[in-house]
Amino acid sequence: MNHAEKILVVEDDPLTLRILNFILKKEGYAVSSSQNGLDAIERMQVIQPDLVITDVMLPLKSGLEVTSYCKDHFPHVPVIVLSALGEEEGTVTKAFNLGADDFVAKPFNPNEFLLRVRRFLTRTEATIAV
Repeated sequence: MNHAEKILVVEDDPLTLRILNFILKKEGYAVSSSQNGLDAIERMQVIQPDLVITDVMLPLKSGLEVTSYCKDHFPHVPVIVLSALGEEEGTVTKAFNLGADDFVAKPFNPNEFLLRVRRFLTRTEATIAV
């Protein structure tokens, strides 16, 4: 598969970041990654991603701040928020209130995760084509 879609992955855990990069690149997506929220916001301006995947707990700026920035500046770009199981349920509510399109609990099933990614990118392509 050869996708032109650009995905920004924001994750500070090196192992999780490697896993996400591997499964997304294997599917042919153009992946850019960042390990903190401030860098993610700067990259977003440059690459203008088709999808943002962000962890909640990040250095410098939180994933909630990344979500808020994305939805304020790129409202058409879907945001998938990742969070470790056991974190406050209020975080999920805050993420959705800021405009997050989906929430995935870590650890996650890679196949299910890819289905979610494809669903948002297909929906985005259909919206742009109209």
